[in-house]
Amino acid sequence: MMTLGRKPRIILADDHGLMLEGLQRILEPECEIAGAVTDGRMLIEALPSAHADVILMDITMPLLNGIEAASRISQEPDHPRIIFVSMHSDPDYVRAAFDAGADGYVVKSSAGQELIEAIRQVLSGQSYVSPGISAAAGGDAKATKVRAELTPRQREVLQLVAEGRIAKEIASRLNISVKTVEFHKTSISQALGMRTTAELTRYALERGMVGTGIGSKLHE
Repeated sequence: MMTLGRKPRIILADDHGLMLEGLQRILEPECEIAGAVTDGRMLIEALPSAHADVILMDITMPLLNGIEAASRISQEPDHPRIIFVSMHSDPDYVRAAFDAGADGYVVKSSAGQELIEAIRQVLSGQSYVSPGISAAAGGDAKATKVRAELTPRQREVLQLVAEGRIAKEIASRLNISVKTVEFHKTSISQALGMRTTAELTRYALERGMVGTGIGSKLHE
């Protein structure tokens, strides 16, 4: 059992329903599931009432990806421990996750065997990384690089553009004007040296900001 004197409260964030169901089955004998959401925005909104001890979250999620969500959550005082459960085993993604405030990183292919141990370790103040992955490897991390090149708002706009959302929809979701969306898109293109939406989408795909199913809708 865990060391809290009670079952730790866990909130899950993954855009695949089957993955959420599988995680719940694995965790329920030793943990209390405080909630399950399917994107980063829902996660941030759910946290105040969830009173979670640990967040288990994916990297690639719609509307707001896991790296961006973790970066915001980790700025809050007394925030839950953050463990990424991701299909990405590339050390670049691991580095990006820890740069954003993660306490642990588990690859989905071995999640069933490792999750309970990862939760135990992060609750005891340690970090956890799946064996075989080095968070220090990778030189200039491609997933971290986008964070240095763009502002948080630009990264939000880039993700939504790469998901195929039009300027009016992006403006509505972010509570900004269409003109501001277009300004951000132009600034992003200039910062990255790219001219088309297709190039921006490929860029976001390569850095795990959106899923491959979304990225197949390249246009322009």
